Amino acid sequence: MMEELIPLLMFPVLLIFLLSGYPVAFILSGTALLFAGLGHYLDIFYLDDLGFLPSRIFAIVSNFTLLAVPLFVFMGITLEKSGVAEQLLQTISYLLRRVRSSMTLAVIVVGALLAASTGIVGATVVTMGVLSLPTMLQSGYKKELACGTIAASGTLGQIIPPSIVLVLLGDMMNVDVGDLFAGAIFPGILLVGLYIAYVLGVSFLDKSSEDRIEPALKPASTKEIFAALIPPLLLVTLVLGTILFGIASPTEAASCGAVGAIFIGFWKGKLNWKVCRNIGIETAQTTSMVFMILIGAQFFGVVFRGLSGDEVITDIIQNLQWGPYWVLLALMLILFVLGFFLDFLEICFIVIPIVLPIMTGLGFDPLWLAILIAVNLQTSFLTPPFGFALFYLKGVAPPEVSTMDIYRGVMPFVAIQIFALFILAVFPQIVLWLPKAIF
Repeated sequence: MMEELIPLLMFPVLLIFLLSGYPVAFILSGTALLFAGLGHYLDIFYLDDLGFLPSRIFAIVSNFTLLAVPLFVFMGITLEKSGVAEQLLQTISYLLRRVRSSMTLAVIVVGALLAASTGIVGATVVTMGVLSLPTMLQSGYKKELACGTIAASGTLGQIIPPSIVLVLLGDMMNVDVGDLFAGAIFPGILLVGLYIAYVLGVSFLDKSSEDRIEPALKPASTKEIFAALIPPLLLVTLVLGTILFGIASPTEAASCGAVGAIFIGFWKGKLNWKVCRNIGIETAQTTSMVFMILIGAQFFGVVFRGLSGDEVITDIIQNLQWGPYWVLLALMLILFVLGFFLDFLEICFIVIPIVLPIMTGLGFDPLWLAILIAVNLQTSFLTPPFGFALFYLKGVAPPEVSTMDIYRGVMPFVAIQIFALFILAVFPQIVLWLPKAIF
């Protein structure tokens, strides 16, 4: 009984250590080494098993697919520094100026476009919060609706390709990243459509919105509209088009996107030596964080399996005698609850390697399962108390916007994401049709 309990204790101990605020990568590896020592003392773990770690770490840093991570990060940061978001927001707001709730609709559309070009949640939320939140509040939008729309739209980069989380999931779940990108397109469109439907519904039901004064926008010429829309759309077409039509691998397409982002930055006159230096530093920091967490997760996974933790979990599920879809529901609930406390990277690297053999053994399509997990993990950016999108928005929000205003604003969008997850679970062809049609 003690031997079965020890690997399960790794998770609560890990969560306790995470509350200390110490770097996650070192907590993962430190917890693993602590339990490795305990297992060796109890003669249920052989330290020789840690000899697999060097080869596994080398396999991570030499993985050609994972090379897309720093390239997509570089592309996103470069576009953010190029002022693409500001021009897009101004242009889309002008094009939708005659539509009711035009500012919220513009934020959702721009969030989707930025997701397809940058995919960096923090940069998107901060940029749209700075540019649109004060204007929306002055125009009479309710604080909850304005904050919720900005935060939720900023998280679309987690599901709309090219997405870093999809690259990581594809590598961990042995699914072709191109297939994942294709499978995520319709779910991303579904989420955008549900957001728009919610915003329009609130606008028509809220009588006070009739007195809202939409901001006066400077007329945009056709040249300005094309200058704002064409570069990011061309970049998205370059990256996704080359992947979906089999011209380039995701890593090769990411390198094309990085070069395209540099051209856009120079064309807009936003790049100089100082900016390029900052882009390089931010890219290195973000990439280092991702790979250090991934290496720490390897320590955790090796020790967990060395303590027969995967066998313990499999036995528990078999003894419960649950049907496959009840197991799927349990997994989705676990991921959702973990999203309140952990970042999506930590959840991916800790949970997915453990549950993947179980879920594939139950007959679930790995591609469909990966998209469900990605949509589920998107909620982790919005769920308090540790939703990163909430922190980003609070950091740039005007003083009159409280933390509770932001919390109340994102709750309907979390419910929308859960509803979208239910739709994708009931109708898997929304995910599977396009990859099969293309590939």
